[in-house]
Amino acid sequence: MDRQRLDKWLWHARIVRTRTDAAKLVSGGRVRLNGARQTSPGHALKSGDVLTVALDARVRILKVAAFAERRGDAPSAQTLYDELNGNEK
Repeated sequence: MDRQRLDKWLWHARIVRTRTDAAKLVSGGRVRLNGARQTSPGHALKSGDVLTVALDARVRILKVAAFAERRGDAPSAQTLYDELNGNEK
């Protein structure tokens, strides 16, 4: 797998609780992909892309490292990205 839908990746990476929440986050213009605001939850991500996600109380900058077939537990979800905003793993 070399690409994945933006909303599905956000859900698999456990950035949000549900895939519906992921779609709303993207549709609401609260996600940037490589600096460009995204409003399409189906936009394809590739490895190395950088996401800027505006959550309730903070902004997270994530570099896509991998993709998953299924949503796993929290430790496996953390292997899908590298945190770039000072909260290094």
